[in-house]
Amino acid sequence: MTTRNPGHDVRETVREGYSKIAQSGVWLGVNAHPDFQGPETAPAKSSGCCGGGGCCGPTTLDADTLAERIGYSADELAGLPEGTNMGLSCGNPTALASLRPGEVVVDLGSGGGFDIFLAGPRVGVHGRAIGIDMTPDMLGKARRNTAAYSQRTGLDNVEFRLGEIEHLPLADNSADVVISNCVINLSPDKPQVWREIARVLKPGGRVAVSDLALLRPLPVEVADMIEAWIGCIAGAALVSETQRAAQEAGLTDIKLETKPEYIETMTGFNDPLYARIMAALPKGSKPSDYITSLNITATKPGRTGCCGR
Repeated sequence: MTTRNPGHDVRETVREGYSKIAQSGVWLGVNAHPDFQGPETAPAKSSGCCGGGGCCGPTTLDADTLAERIGYSADELAGLPEGTNMGLSCGNPTALASLRPGEVVVDLGSGGGFDIFLAGPRVGVHGRAIGIDMTPDMLGKARRNTAAYSQRTGLDNVEFRLGEIEHLPLADNSADVVISNCVINLSPDKPQVWREIARVLKPGGRVAVSDLALLRPLPVEVADMIEAWIGCIAGAALVSETQRAAQEAGLTDIKLETKPEYIETMTGFNDPLYARIMAALPKGSKPSDYITSLNITATKPGRTGCCGR
């Protein structure tokens, strides 16, 4: 008798969904529901995963506009390799991290390399920016974009590794900073992700994560939506659970900042997934009553010298 592993099922569903995003630039899973527009009807301007929206579905909001609304500058976006910004962000962890020259920064769930290509120039020629992703198609996209990054910056300081964020392909005490952007919510074992973050950080190392989190539990109808899993919602943990997981991993100086603007933006720009969520919520409530973008910063106890040396 074969025992079903729910965590494996979730991981494979997410991997398949993000493979389609990497291949097409449009979340083809939207075709699973008749109210969702498919890639053939996505706005022509779109470069986002879902017809121009964020990680949570197709919208009338293009990927660059969304990124600017959550804290990226137009200059940053203009300097990225083509196709890197797929609209998958819900915050700006590179800004939260205050990266310094010479540091080693690791991005969990690096996708096409969006935050890594922004982090690379900040850590400079003596630093290293390492992206980790479990989806081969995303990894291939990021690696293909590396040549354009090096040509623009003159730097050879980024790399991308295949791996799951619950089992990072990194040595103990090897990173100065760990960042992640709207990815930890996708993991079926979030406490293990936080333990891995603590393991790979050097003493005194920092965490800067932007993620989706829950202010209160979702109704069952929303939590069971496959689209909501790919869209970073159904797998999100409560804010209190996120704080507890980071604490139990041994991190300190934990700060959590809710950012409702992202959810309000997605709701206000006709996102079909959020429309479905609104229809499933109790009358009079809205997605931002349940879901928030969350900035998380923390530190691993101990001290290092300048730039982790």
